[in-house]
Amino acid sequence: MTRTLMVALRTSIVLMVLCGLLYPLVVTGIAQAVMPGKANGSLIYNDKHEVIGSELIGQTFTGPNYFHGRVSSIDYNGASSGSPNYAPSNEAMIKRTADAVETWKKENPDVPVSGLPVDLITNSASGLDPDITPEAARAQISRISKATGLSTHQLEDLVHKHTKTRELGIFGEPVVNVLQLNLDLQKEAAGK
Repeated sequence: MTRTLMVALRTSIVLMVLCGLLYPLVVTGIAQAVMPGKANGSLIYNDKHEVIGSELIGQTFTGPNYFHGRVSSIDYNGASSGSPNYAPSNEAMIKRTADAVETWKKENPDVPVSGLPVDLITNSASGLDPDITPEAARAQISRISKATGLSTHQLEDLVHKHTKTRELGIFGEPVVNVLQLNLDLQKEAAGK
């Protein structure tokens, strides 16, 4: 019995050191050497080298002069993720969607609701999605053009510049990172 206990204890200690200490250190070291930006959270910095966000976590933009991202049921809180798993018939889901449509109508009176991309009134499974579809970005151009004075052509170019195509040409859908797009939008608006 004592011999079995000692073997189990030694095995546990060896596995804790290997799996709990050495393996994470080796993987972290490789990640830091090969792709330090991604290993450190894909952070985005301003000109003063201050962190303003991450490419991986969305932010709330509400001003008329910014592109807006997806609805987030957790307000893009990176400490948690998730979304209520409501059925389409759920009263809370129907109200939240109706509220999002009403907000869209107020903010974008020139764009009919029939042209409203669904990703602007629904949230992603994580509630942290930093991307919208290129169609969702284009649907906001009229409002942003009026608010910033930038031409629709300039804004189309910005959306095109920030559109990421499918991974390896086959995985996923084309997307636009809202934070990166809005950072370039700020620069364009400041330089006009």
